Formats: sequence, structure tokens, C-alpha cells
Amino acid sequence: MTTPSTGRYEIAVPHADFGVSRTEIEHVPGFADDFAAVLESTSGHRSTIGCVIPAYNEEASIAGVIRSLLAQTRVPDVIHIVVNNTTDGTVRVASEFAGPHEIVTELGEQFTEVFVHDIGKNPDKKVGALNYGYSLVEGYDYLLGVDGDTIGDPRAVEMLETEAISDSRIGGISAIYSIDTAPIKGTIAKFLIAGQRTQFAAFNLQNLLRGRNMAVLGGQFSIFSTNALRDVMKANHQRTPWVKDSEVEDSLLSLQIKSAGYLTKISPYARADVGGMTTLRAYDAQQVKWTYGAIELMWPGQRGDTKGQPFHPNLRLRWFENLSMLTNLFVRIAFITLLAGSLSINAFVFSPWWLVPSAAAVLLNLRIAMSMQDRQRSDILFAALVVPAEVFMWIRLSHFLRSWFRFLSRKKVDNWAMQAKAESGSGGGHWMPLILLVIVIVALGVAWTLLPPITQSAILWIGWPVVGVVTVVQTVLMLFKLLRRHQGFKV
Repeated sequence: MTTPSTGRYEIAVPHADFGVSRTEIEHVPGFADDFAAVLESTSGHRSTIGCVIPAYNEEASIAGVIRSLLAQTRVPDVIHIVVNNTTDGTVRVASEFAGPHEIVTELGEQFTEVFVHDIGKNPDKKVGALNYGYSLVEGYDYLLGVDGDTIGDPRAVEMLETEAISDSRIGGISAIYSIDTAPIKGTIAKFLIAGQRTQFAAFNLQNLLRGRNMAVLGGQFSIFSTNALRDVMKANHQRTPWVKDSEVEDSLLSLQIKSAGYLTKISPYARADVGGMTTLRAYDAQQVKWTYGAIELMWPGQRGDTKGQPFHPNLRLRWFENLSMLTNLFVRIAFITLLAGSLSINAFVFSPWWLVPSAAAVLLNLRIAMSMQDRQRSDILFAALVVPAEVFMWIRLSHFLRSWFRFLSRKKVDNWAMQAKAESGSGGGHWMPLILLVIVIVALGVAWTLLPPITQSAILWIGWPVVGVVTVVQTVLMLFKLLRRHQGFKV
């Protein structure tokens, strides 16, 4: 009920002993009366959850996202679809679900209401939509952030809420992400999705095995404590939880939540299928944006207003990933160069030991594939056939190089806009790393032919042992990962 004299709302909240008490949630100035009515009507849950879906040109997927939320065992108390900068029929499709919904689930009768907000041209893009949504649900206990192309498992919200309310130290919990392969058509698209599923699985597994400490509370399907968000804003002198001067708004907020003294977790049970990138152009733009943003967070004194935090605990995994990519790049380029040099002077001698690193990599990829809860035949083949995983690694290395070159050049680039263009089929630049690689190989070949034989021999004599030592270290690390217990986790 409403208490007019105080401007606060009282709702029924069941206690752990199954008794029901009344609790108050502060009325936020500016709430529309219909939003407040949703809050008044909420009952039967131990907490309140406001769901925010930032949507940009999601006409094809938004209906499925809303249906999946309405089909949850624990339905959010309110669902706000915040449409921004859209040029398609997202508003029309989403509006078909607008209004109140009474739903009976195994947890009992539940009520929610769907609101669609078309905020028009929004210069802050997804960040602006998220902050707009936060202003509508800041009076709730939790904010559930869901992307406009992400489908949650029917128990996902229930699992996230159950863990969140079990420990007041938790500031946010992310679901385990994967990609549904059913709607994917075309050879290139299936190849890219198989690679992305492996990438997601490896990242999820790493976080689960690190005490379920989540480095990034991905906006695809994560729940945030609004108390934690308020503390973040206060500690960082921000008017909103998400800031616009970061390429990776979710990573930055995760760092800030951790710095405010809260835990950032990944759920071992909640799952969600996200929208994958089905073209090289789109995948390149997404990965360059993510990697570039992560570099800004890692690098001391980044170009934005948010300082780099190289020693933040949530960035340890990021540093390891970048070091791993640099090592992979060095080993591959050095091996190709030395192999070509050895063949040119008839100094090549094959050793069976060279097969050990490749075998370890295949076994590790197979183990990651087997850890997937919804593994497909394509996941196993991607890992076992060697070539698909190796080609995908070269694609990822191209993203790694483009991200670092773009960052070090200090050129002002709107990576959000570039990703949007790539997803719509325009934009370019994703072939540039391959072109540069060919140029470098040709240049090395020409330079090699100009060297005297004694210099060529010296290079091979020094180069092969260096590559050998780095490869041995790489292989040992892979074997450690291969033998590490997964503690029953499935990704």
C-alpha cells in the first residue's frame, strides 16, 4: 500500500521462516504513477526485481526475449524495454507485450507489467539506455540487465535471485553464457559460432574455477544489487551507475562494484543464450571493441576520464589473456619464419616432439567442449579437427593486434558505431591484419635471401631454441589446465 505522508511503499515480503512481514521501499521522485502501481502490487517474493532491456534494432529477437522473461519460474516484478536509436520495428514488436501480466508458475501466482520506452536518438547508446532504465527501477532490490537478443533458461532469474539474497556481500551475479546453434545457417556462420561457444566456455570455466569470482558481469543476463550500484555512484562521484567514457561499460562497472567492497559472482546454475556474431566483419568489430575497452581498463592513464587500474583483482584474468595472445602470436610467427628459413637452406629436421604441443592443445579444447552442458557435435569436431581451432586462433590474433594498434595510436574512434555498422553489413578493416601479415612474410622472405649463409645459420641456431623454450612453457601450462579438476562445473 502507499503511505502518502512519507512517499514510501510497503510490500509483503516472506521471511526465511515463511512468515510474512511488511517492508518499505523508498519512493523515487519522478516515478510515474503506473510504475509505482507495479511496485505496490508486488507480493509473494523475498525481494523485488526490476528488469531493464536496452534495445537497439532488435526487431527480430525482442519478442523471444520478452517471452523468455514471462516464462521464468521467477518473473521479474517489472520489465522495461528501453528502445534507443532504433531504425526498425523494435518498438512495434515490443509493444505487443506491453501491459500487465498475471502468470502462474511453480512458485505460485505472479504479477508483472511490461513497459516500452522509445527514447529516440540517444548519444550515449547502450549506456544511456541502461541508465534510463536504472532511473525506473532504482527503488527495487535488484536490477536485472538483459540484452535484446538474450534468452534466459526458464530458471535463470530464480537462480540469480536465490544466490543474491543468500549473501548481502554480493553486488552482482552473471549467468553462464553460451550461444544457441539451432538458428545458425551457413558454413562461415556455423564455424564462427563454434569458435565463440568455445571462447565463452573457456572464459566461464576460468571464472567458475576461480572461486566463482566473475571478472565481468556481462550485461547480457546479470543481476545487480541496487544498494551496490548506489555505493558505486557515491564512491566514484557518478550520477549514474554506467559511464559513457568506457568501451566496456560492464567491465568497468564490475571493477567498481568489486572496489566498493562487494562480490562479483558467476552463477553455476543460471544460463542464458546470447546473440552470436555470424559474419567475420561483425565478429571483428565486437572483439576489437571488447579488447580495446579492456586495454583501457588495464593501461595506467588511459585516454578516457576513467583512470586505468592495472592491478585491480578483476583484471588479472585480462592480463593473462593478453599475455597468452602475445605468446601465441610470437610462437606462430617465429615458427613459420624459422621453418621457411630452414627449408630454404635445406637445414630442416623434423622431430616428433613438435607434435606434443598440438596434441595438448587438441586435448585441452576437447576437454572444454566436453564441459559444455549443451555440447553439440560441432563443438567436438571444432576441437578435434585441429584446423578449425587454429584458423579461429588466427582470427582472434588479428583482433588482438587491431585492438592494440588502435589503442597505441591514440586515434579517437567510436567503436560502438563501428560495431553497429559491422552488424548491419557495412564497415571494413577486418582483412587488414591478414594483408599486413602477408606483407610482413614477404618482407621477411626478401630480407632472408639478402643475408649471408653464416648469418642465416646463426639466426636459426638462436631462434629454434628460443621458440622451443617458449613452446615448452606453453605446453606445460596447457597440461596443468588439462589435468585441473573441473569440480563438477558445466558450462
